[in-house]
Amino acid sequence: MIDEEDNALMRRRLVVLRHAKSSWPDGVADRDRPLAARGLREAPLAGRWLNEHVGAIDLVLCSPARRAAQTWAAVAEELDTVPEMRIEDRLYPGSPTDLTAAARRSPAEAATVLLIGHNPGLEDLVTRVSRVSCVLKTSSIAVLSGPGDWSAIAPGWATLDAQVTPRPDL
Repeated sequence: MIDEEDNALMRRRLVVLRHAKSSWPDGVADRDRPLAARGLREAPLAGRWLNEHVGAIDLVLCSPARRAAQTWAAVAEELDTVPEMRIEDRLYPGSPTDLTAAARRSPAEAATVLLIGHNPGLEDLVTRVSRVSCVLKTSSIAVLSGPGDWSAIAPGWATLDAQVTPRPDL
């Protein structure tokens, strides 16, 4: 159990992952679009990068969109320890306000939370909380860190510690 003083001093890591490349099949609602072949190849690369560079993730908040859930399934296969995953309706389509609200509700025990969602909301969230503009292509990851409780997330709260788009070596 974390007491309030320790919680206030703790640094939190908010890791943002844009879903992998999706397909656009005719007659399929946006929410139900699956990953494309490229997305199925690249999502595991994001998982490997997270495993090697982020390490333990305490909680995953995932958009209810099919492509986000498929991205998480491929990422989870690459992690040494698979954290709890919660479908978070606010992450689809995911305005920066909704993304922030979802992250703020993370449990005090969670030091690292992974959000899996969509643009433009994810880019806007990273820019808002870090005051650093970033581009998140499909399968891109941004690692943010900030002090205090999750409820402290606000404009300027975080440092952008890493930004990467894992791609296969050619």
